[in-house]
Amino acid sequence: MTTFITGATGYLGSYVLDVMMRESDERVAVLTRAKSDAEGVEKLWRGLQQHMDADTFRSFLPRIELVPGDLTATNLGIEASSYERLTRECDSVLHIAASLNRKSEKACLNHNLRGTLSVIEFARAAKDLTGLRRFSHVSTVAVAGQRDREVVQEDEAIDWARSDYDPYARTKKFAEHMVRRLLPEVPKTFLRPSIVMGDSRTAETSQFDMVRAFCVLADMPILPFRADVRLDIVNADWVGRAIATIHAKDVTEHEIYHLSAGESACTARQITEALTSGNSRRAPRFVPALEGPFGSAMNQLASMKRRNTLTLVGSLFKVFLPYITYDTVFDNSRAVKEVGMAPTPFTEYAGALYRYAKGVGYRYPYRPLPPARVEEAA
Repeated sequence: MTTFITGATGYLGSYVLDVMMRESDERVAVLTRAKSDAEGVEKLWRGLQQHMDADTFRSFLPRIELVPGDLTATNLGIEASSYERLTRECDSVLHIAASLNRKSEKACLNHNLRGTLSVIEFARAAKDLTGLRRFSHVSTVAVAGQRDREVVQEDEAIDWARSDYDPYARTKKFAEHMVRRLLPEVPKTFLRPSIVMGDSRTAETSQFDMVRAFCVLADMPILPFRADVRLDIVNADWVGRAIATIHAKDVTEHEIYHLSAGESACTARQITEALTSGNSRRAPRFVPALEGPFGSAMNQLASMKRRNTLTLVGSLFKVFLPYITYDTVFDNSRAVKEVGMAPTPFTEYAGALYRYAKGVGYRYPYRPLPPARVEEAA
């Protein structure tokens, strides 16, 4: 049978698909906004080239069906005959796609709510036709809302009386609610990553927003928050493995899993020391009394009409500062047990990530897919 996947061409989805291709014989149907097979292959290669060479990529293509569509369109924008066929062939759904635009209510509503509803409708059709082994929904620990100095357990995370940090958190929380209410008879798994940043094996990344924010912080002489604040940062390679592993199980021990650093989360001081290790810069000094004025200054910079480096920095911190300073971690013992391994502490690869991100100018050096070798084409 086949797994239907949304978001497989994205940053986190590429990690999941890499594990699925290498460690199973699973066939997958990948929703993509490409308008042609050639464009779809290029989009998939763009996501997977961080994980494999072109020959390996081509060896996996026979097990990957590229499905042209649009998360926000009726029936996911899939052509009618293909939609009906896929609902008969797919025995599980893995929904990863989402808008991470924490500033745009519109983007989050369209992708995280309307999009998830369309994926739920696909899953309901598959369940009615042939049954559905599992529906896995990749959510976020941000559904826990505004917190401070807590260790949050999975079953206690959602509190509807608690305020949310931004449209992303709010829409992802309601998306979980829709999945629960509209797929009552389908085995469900909710997978909630925390701050996903970097690859512990190579220190490479193709997602730089949060990385840039941390690099800027590491370069500042003074940091406007406590040194002992804990930051729940988890490596993308572990999160990808956890999603693929848990989704593949016929029976899981729990319904909700935090894919996080948990109580092993590092403090801000440990992280800044690791980021600056081996560099000529001295680790910054922490002055918590400046947190309020710093936040106000970043909000003012972000609201400036003229776009420049300062407004970019302001926009970064307006979005990410609450997630950096709220000193909350998310228990990961369920996922560690299910996966059979713990995530790598951020401090073990933070310095290498800092150097990599700056070395490539916060832009991943994408390569076009090279032509197939003659013997391959033959």
